[in-house]
Amino acid sequence: MALVLSLSGCGAVQRLAPRPAGAPTPTPEASSTSAIPTPSATKAALTAPQASQAVREWVGRYNATLKKRKWWRQNARLEALFVEGALHEGVLERNHETFGWKPGHKPINLTGAPTVYLPRPERQPSIGDWFIAQATYADTKGHARPHVLAFFRSPGQSFKLAVATPVHWGQRMPKPLLDADGYVTDMDNAVARDVAEEYLNFWNGKKKEGASGYRLARNSYSRKAFRAVQKGLYVAFAGHGSVFGFRTADGGSFFLFAMVNDAKSVNQVLSEALLVPKGSRTIQELGANWFS
Repeated sequence: MALVLSLSGCGAVQRLAPRPAGAPTPTPEASSTSAIPTPSATKAALTAPQASQAVREWVGRYNATLKKRKWWRQNARLEALFVEGALHEGVLERNHETFGWKPGHKPINLTGAPTVYLPRPERQPSIGDWFIAQATYADTKGHARPHVLAFFRSPGQSFKLAVATPVHWGQRMPKPLLDADGYVTDMDNAVARDVAEEYLNFWNGKKKEGASGYRLARNSYSRKAFRAVQKGLYVAFAGHGSVFGFRTADGGSFFLFAMVNDAKSVNQVLSEALLVPKGSRTIQELGANWFS
């Protein structure tokens, strides 16, 4: 398995949107709106086998929770599994119940071993541990496909899901630029912020496209989905969660984050897995998931 992931040098680039109405009490990792945590050199290092096992343990807890009656109505259950954009997904299940829809979350049955993307131990933030994983399991339509997920845990707690999305058909995760010990190389913070800003600009239409210095690829999921979404009950995104990412082996950048609404108008979550090739100003979508 690859040792991969970088979180903005010392942690993920954070710009957390307000928590959704009715969501659990904020946990320390989700209370900041701009600060980037500093690395810790004192806590025990998270290893790749431990991260891989954490994915399996989380899947087990997730599947067990889905068997509970109206699990989405229990804040403690949501908080035990999710943070950031993924927490919004749990809250949105309450809307599904209100409208008489079936729950949008399905049990996960992993196919093969997950690949974990892990930062250097000393690059982990002082507030906890992070990693990204690629795992193969069925999507909402029952088709087995790779998914990319980001996990976080506070000291003394189990890992929780922060963001997840299936990888688009025909796409694949890029190879990371690894250091001499096999850990991922830190992503470019400035590019991460600009790319996330461009997605907010695109979906909310408040600024000219490309104002961030980057533009969405012509064949991106967002371009195809935008018109259809606008015809429905669309609510503008208020911001995004932590941006997870790493530099790729060919000199590009990979980013993973979720866009969420204001707490008073939670209507959808958009998760994005993105690639900016070396020397390019075009954002390519490797994966995306709309949850509403």
